[in-house]
Amino acid sequence: MADEDDQHQDDTPEPEQRLFTLKEAERARQELEPFLVEAMNCRKRLSGLENDLSAVAARIMMMGGVIVPYDKLAAIRMEHTQLAETLKTSLDRILETGCVIKDLDVGLLDFPSLIGNEEVYLCWKLGEDRIRFYHRPDEGFAGRKPLDPRDLGPGDTVQ
Repeated sequence: MADEDDQHQDDTPEPEQRLFTLKEAERARQELEPFLVEAMNCRKRLSGLENDLSAVAARIMMMGGVIVPYDKLAAIRMEHTQLAETLKTSLDRILETGCVIKDLDVGLLDFPSLIGNEEVYLCWKLGEDRIRFYHRPDEGFAGRKPLDPRDLGPGDTVQ
């Protein structure tokens, strides 16, 4: 007897991964930076609101008959819902380009690309002036290498 999951499998092929040239990745990076910053800010604020809600829930459980501040909780819930929607919109906007969000805490984006015939990620971290590094998919951030060994860092015009 087949698993229920097997009966409901989606046979649509996965969309082919978009590959960026350095110029395309840099253009996308510039367009996406405000969305990345917005997503990072929303995530931080959501985390704070979730802590507030957890604290209220814990107080109610510990004290039993505490008066619940319904108005305050409703306002927190509404803000939480709005932030979650803004976060989703920002993340969707980034992902629809074909870019990969690697770390939302530090603002790390990867752009699938080819160097020679090798699949790599052009790697950019929020705060860097441009895309200057790449790594193989199995290496991650720690394996970043400069796109141009002559690149001396921010402000250098080699590219």
